[in-house]
Amino acid sequence: MNPALSPRSLTELADAIRSAPRVLAIGAGTKPRLSAVEATRVSTANLRGILEYDPSEFTFTALAGTRVSEVAAALAERGQHLPFDPLLVESGSTLGGAVASGLSGPGRFRFGGVRDFILSVRFVDGRGRLLRLGGKVVKNAAGFDLPKFFVGSLGRFGALGEITFKVFPQPASALTLGLRTGSFEVAARILAKLARSRWEPEALDIPPGGHDIHVQLGGPRPALVALAREILESYPGEVIDHAHDEWTDLREFRWAHPDGVLVKVPLSLDAVPALARAIGALTDSKIHFSSGGNVAYLSVPHPETAEPVAAVLTRLGLTGLTLRGQAPLFLGAVKHPAIETAVKMALDPDYRFPSLDD
Repeated sequence: MNPALSPRSLTELADAIRSAPRVLAIGAGTKPRLSAVEATRVSTANLRGILEYDPSEFTFTALAGTRVSEVAAALAERGQHLPFDPLLVESGSTLGGAVASGLSGPGRFRFGGVRDFILSVRFVDGRGRLLRLGGKVVKNAAGFDLPKFFVGSLGRFGALGEITFKVFPQPASALTLGLRTGSFEVAARILAKLARSRWEPEALDIPPGGHDIHVQLGGPRPALVALAREILESYPGEVIDHAHDEWTDLREFRWAHPDGVLVKVPLSLDAVPALARAIGALTDSKIHFSSGGNVAYLSVPHPETAEPVAAVLTRLGLTGLTLRGQAPLFLGAVKHPAIETAVKMALDPDYRFPSLDD
């Protein structure tokens, strides 16, 4: 479905929000289920560009419709990167979409998710007012850090127009190890040990199709070679060649069923074996554990398979967010903290934007 409105400035964005009784801002559509609601769509496609970038302060400000790939390229020229390791970059994801979806990649294990790097936002609230929350300096912090509420808000609190992030230096090089495990139970125990180790891995994932662990290390090459040797003396495995392509495939969800249902599930490490067994029992299901076992991505081939997925999540006390496919937005044990409702009522009391359950 083509967006009905496509503003070219933040003033036009505010006008667009005021023009309809029910609206939702959308980006590049890389996570289509998040915007599959009955509402007038307001595209941020024409709200693009880096407005400010100060490499010495490790901060930049860009419009919400700016492609993450454009930002990544500009940062790379100065030896910097987005530490929360955004997903779907090659698919065209935008900064606003990255914030609204709350998705971060494998690298969030060491550095933190998108919530840890957002400094300020300019947005349009439910009354059509263009507002600013936060500041453009890293050390600014007082009271509630309100910009963080927009992370994972799914566009339900307001329409993002401009975002400021802090960034980190790009590691000099990377090296990936594949550690062999005999089961998800063993994998979970090894993940726990690696997470507490002095090796400081950047990413700890269990890719789909098995229970082996991929460990990404970052830093000067000689140091990585020494670390790899030490780790492989403790756990069976090997260095993975062409690992960059494998990590990219994970970030782009190329392993998932292209026409199926894709679900994000936050969890704790101790839930990994039970979830793996239960989802593995479903026909043609796939599962990817990321961020040291703190998030899982589930893929099933058909919409009707979403119902047993929801039953599994409910039984395990977990909540799933559907990123694509014909399934309810939330699956399993759905929980909305009281603070979310309070923020919704403060920023959108008339429910011009969809509700938290839509």
